[in-house]
This record gives sequence, C-alpha cells and structure tokens, in this order.
Amino acid sequence: MAKTHHYEVTVTWTGDTGSGTSSYRAYERAHDVEAAGKPPIAGSADPSFRGDPSRWNPEELLVASLSQCHMLSYLSLCAREGIAVTGYVDRPHGTMIETPDGGGRFEEVVLRPEVTLADPARAGEAARLHERAHQVCFIAASVNFPVRHEPEMTMV
Repeated sequence: MAKTHHYEVTVTWTGDTGSGTSSYRAYERAHDVEAAGKPPIAGSADPSFRGDPSRWNPEELLVASLSQCHMLSYLSLCAREGIAVTGYVDRPHGTMIETPDGGGRFEEVVLRPEVTLADPARAGEAARLHERAHQVCFIAASVNFPVRHEPEMTMV
C-alpha cells in the first residue's frame, strides 16, 4: 500500500507599505515562509517582478528543490550500492519564459552535480545512478517540464 505524506507551511505576506495593493508599485513582494520548528525563509518575487534581490524567490526555490531531491535520491542509491561519495556540489540552472498573457512557465532545469568518489573504479556505475535518482526523485516526478542532469565525476 502506498504511503501518503503531508507537508504544511505558512506563507505570510509582509510587504504592506501602508496602502496595501492600491497599485502595482504600492507594495513590496516580501513574505516569510515558515514551518514548525524551522527558521523562516525570507521570500520575495524575482527582481524582474519588483522583488527584493536579497530574498529567495519562488523560482530559485523550485530549482533548489529539484537539486536537493536529486542529490538526496542519488546519495541514497550510492549508499545502497556501496559507492562511497565523499563530495557533492550542484550548480543547477533553470530556464523560465514569460508568456504574452502575463504568465510564464519553466522550460527546463539542468542539474550539474559535481560528485567526488572514493573509488575511481566505480565511476561508470556512479554516473549511471543519476538516471535512477531522477526516476525516484519526488519533485522531478511532480513537474511538467524536463529536468536534465549533466553530472561530472571526480576522484579523491
């Protein structure tokens, strides 16, 4: 039987500068994202949409979520296969387009993990596990755009 998991957060808009949303330029996009027992995340819109560049925007958080999920899935698979990963850094890139109707959508996200392995003999096997990690990543399975990965393997 499938397990069901539930996630609850609170998103609170903090950008009322005195007149609410009386005009498009009258308010800040600042908000806080919170979950019980965790520090808040200071959020805003992308600077292109009048957001504060010092705060996280939803687009960055989506790209980060895909990267985190892939990494955690990958590390789990490596551990199960006895492949010792000693380092992992990802610098993912997301591409979003704005549409003429005022909306937009992501076209793709490219994950670029740099994985350090203890045993060079397992590099091929470790590289192939990225595809399996993509298949089991909950977040990647939930989006409607391509999530590609371009891993780079290095040895200790």
